[in-house]
Amino acid sequence: MAVESGDGEFRWVGTRGETGSGDRVVEDTPFFIASIDKLYNATIAMLLSEAGELDLDEPISAYLSTSITRGLHRYRGSDYSEKVTVRHLLTHTSGLADWLEDYPKGGRSLFAGILLDGDRALSIEELAAHLRDNLEPHFPPQDLSRRRPKARYSDTNFMLGIAIIEAVTGRQLNEVHERMLHEPLGLQHTYFPGLSRPVAPVRDPMVLRAGGKPLKIPLLIESVRGIYSTAADMIAFLRGLMRGEVFRTPETLGSMLSSWHRFGFPLDRAALRSPGWPVEYGTGVMRFRLPRLFTPAAPMPAVLGHTGSTGCWLFFCPELDLLLAGSVDEATAGAVPFRTVPKILSALRNREWMTRD
Repeated sequence: MAVESGDGEFRWVGTRGETGSGDRVVEDTPFFIASIDKLYNATIAMLLSEAGELDLDEPISAYLSTSITRGLHRYRGSDYSEKVTVRHLLTHTSGLADWLEDYPKGGRSLFAGILLDGDRALSIEELAAHLRDNLEPHFPPQDLSRRRPKARYSDTNFMLGIAIIEAVTGRQLNEVHERMLHEPLGLQHTYFPGLSRPVAPVRDPMVLRAGGKPLKIPLLIESVRGIYSTAADMIAFLRGLMRGEVFRTPETLGSMLSSWHRFGFPLDRAALRSPGWPVEYGTGVMRFRLPRLFTPAAPMPAVLGHTGSTGCWLFFCPELDLLLAGSVDEATAGAVPFRTVPKILSALRNREWMTRD
């Protein structure tokens, strides 16, 4: 885990563990950032929107083929497939089932199947077919002008978002990231395994595990455009984003950090593995703070950023001007960031302590 002050004058890094080659994990050891890539991909979508290449309020069928969008959202006898917009995807308000975590009736989730059967690649067409044939949406696409639209975390939203980015740009996602994020922000240790290499040499990555056992899924990670990075690169990305160094106008970042929608309580097996109450979601961004009930002595300040199901996190705390990143690289540890980050903030609230040698 790593913590830095916004001005860079304070920095702390702690590491533990071994890589697949037996080397000790150090501060520049890369790791799988899992769903933190949603924050990166939402940033790309907003850049494309700024440039007039992507309309967030257009139906996704304007950018994707009918082989993908046809019958994708059938809910209680009605077909809402043509009503799902890009903005619904970026705000988790589409109601679409989660291709990875949701369970078909009488069956197992794709995630459970991969743990049992092993690695596999998945195309966006196969993902769409799985949704159509095996899964039920959770609610209709929401009217975002309502006071409290429903929101439910779904990996499907951002897999469709990736397909849209690639369709709009005519490039693979890794190429888009390199041109729009890596080069401008100097991210030299961030890469897409199987698709790209980092600009600068990197060490062997941390071992991804599930239940403590190594989880080798290179085909799946490549097919879903997964990203590996280091804590330093992740913090550099988030610092640039929050300082307004990524977008042309401050209004773009402002729109990502507005219209927060709170996830509900987990009521099924799939939701137990996904972010839920009290996490709120903007446009590709999480806002998290523990309710006052859980921190009566010293309320937890809010943090902005994202987490991943492998126990990784990337957050900015505006109140304390702190950037936080870390990972345990464990596929069953999605709740770890929500337990760990409040403890880090509590330990570092005393700014005088932070600046001591």
